Amino acid sequence: MHLLVLALFVMTFFLGAWQLSKAEAGGGAVNWSYALQWPLYGFMGLGFYLRMLRDEYRRDPDDGEPGNAVVLYQRPRIDTTGDPELAAYNAYLAELNAKALGQRVNGGR
Repeated sequence: MHLLVLALFVMTFFLGAWQLSKAEAGGGAVNWSYALQWPLYGFMGLGFYLRMLRDEYRRDPDDGEPGNAVVLYQRPRIDTTGDPELAAYNAYLAELNAKALGQRVNGGR
């Protein structure tokens, strides 16, 4: 990954130089702006990569372990007023949620 980021970083300077040669040959304002933007893209990408490495280095190795996070499930409320089709759909979703959590569904299924 380090080599890929380094290669892309260097490539942005080659692309900036290419755009600069186009701009100097009469390419216009767009080529001048791209000649400045390509190196900026390289520095932005390098900055994001270095930030990612820093965050990964400072990360607690036990953060990704299963069982450390407390997950609270809230039973969905079923809207029975108004549209009967919507109420039936909400009941269906509540049943799927109960099955996913391993709970018994109302009605003894």
